[in-house]
Amino acid sequence: MKRDHFVKITGAAFAGMTVLPGLWARSDTRSKQIQELDKHIIDKCELVELNFHWPRFVGKNGRIDFHGQQKKSTALRLYTNKGAIGWGLSHPKATDLFPLLKNKKVTDLILPEIGIVDGLDNRVDFALHDLMGVILNQPVYKLIGGNGTNETPIYSGMIYLDELNPGNETKGIDAILENCQWDVDYGYQQLKVKIGRSGRWYEHDKGLAKDIEVVKLIYHSFKDKGVEVLVDSNDMYTLDGTIKFLEGIGDMPLYWVEEPFREEVEAGKKLKQWMLQNGFENTFYADGESRPDFEVCLGLGKQQLMDVFLPDTYGYGFSKWLKLMPELKRIKMLSSPHAWGNRLKTNYTAQIAAGLGNVCTVEGVTCLSEDIDYGNYPMINGKIKVSDAPGFGMKILKK
Repeated sequence: MKRDHFVKITGAAFAGMTVLPGLWARSDTRSKQIQELDKHIIDKCELVELNFHWPRFVGKNGRIDFHGQQKKSTALRLYTNKGAIGWGLSHPKATDLFPLLKNKKVTDLILPEIGIVDGLDNRVDFALHDLMGVILNQPVYKLIGGNGTNETPIYSGMIYLDELNPGNETKGIDAILENCQWDVDYGYQQLKVKIGRSGRWYEHDKGLAKDIEVVKLIYHSFKDKGVEVLVDSNDMYTLDGTIKFLEGIGDMPLYWVEEPFREEVEAGKKLKQWMLQNGFENTFYADGESRPDFEVCLGLGKQQLMDVFLPDTYGYGFSKWLKLMPELKRIKMLSSPHAWGNRLKTNYTAQIAAGLGNVCTVEGVTCLSEDIDYGNYPMINGKIKVSDAPGFGMKILKK
C-alpha cells in the first residue's frame, strides 16, 4: 500500500464522523510516524551470515532424521540515508530483492499496523519492521497495535526422540529426562514432546507404546514442579493412532495435541469430538504448521474444532500475521506461530503476541551465538517478556 493511498483511506475513514478524542490522538500519532518514516530512503542493503548453535544435539522427530546442533542463518541488513539501520531474518538468495528496496522511501515499503506493502516478498519483512522501529524509537509490538500482553507463556520445543541419539544407547529414556531437566532448569514450564516414533523409527506397536511411556514418564517426573506437557506427532499418526495414544496416556493432563495427522476435515472433526467425550476437553487441538490447508484449518476453527493455528512466523510472514489475526479472533481460534529452529523466530513471535494478542504460547528455541545479541527477552515464571527496545531489540555482533 502506497503512502498517499494510506493517507486517502485514513482520511475517508474519519470523514463525516464524530470521532473520539483518543482516535484523533491516534490518527495524529500515526501521521507523525509516517512523516518521520518518509524522511528515510534505503541506500544500502547487505546479507550477513550468522552462526548459532543449540545448547545440545537435537535428534530425530517422527518424520525427520537428526537435526544436529551447529546452525547458520542469513540476515538482511538495511541502511538509510539518515543513518538508521535495521535487520532481520532473511534468505541467502534475497539479493534479488535489493533493486526493489534501494532508493525507496521507507513509507513506500512498510507502514505501522499494516506491514509491508502488498506483493513485497516476506524475506524483507523482519528487516523492514526492525528498521521502522529503529527510526521511530519504538518496539515493533507497539507499532503493530500493542493489543496483547507483554508476557506470554513459552514452551521448550526441543524434546526429541533423544533415546536414539548417538551415545544414548545405554541411557535410553533417561537421556530424554536429562534434557527435560535442563530445559526446566533454564526456566521453561511447558515442554513439547515429540512423538510419532512408529512413523519411521520403530515397528508400529512398539513405537506407539514408547510414545506413551515417554510422555507419561515426563509428566509424572515433573508434575510436582507445575510443568505442562504438549505433544507433537509431525503428521506421523493416523486418527486411530492418535486416539490409541490418548487412551494410552489416560487421564494425565495434556496442553495440546499438535499435528497428529495431515489436517483433514472429517478426521479433525472425529478427533475433537472424541477428545470432548473422553476426558480431553481441556486439551487443545493444534495444527497448520507445515504448508497448511488454510480452508480446512480455518473451517475447523470456525466450528470450534481446531483450537490453535500454527503457520510459521517466518515462512508465512510477519505482515501476513497482522492480517490473519483479526480473522482468528473473530472465529475464536487461538494462535501460536511456529518458531522452531531459530531464537530469532521465538523473539519475533513474542512481538506478535504482545502486539496482536491471541497467542496462547510461544515456541521457545534456546540458541547460543557469538554473532547475535538476542536482546532483552527474559523468561519469568515460564513466560517470555517482550523487549521494549526499538525495533526487535536485537543486534548483529559480527563485524
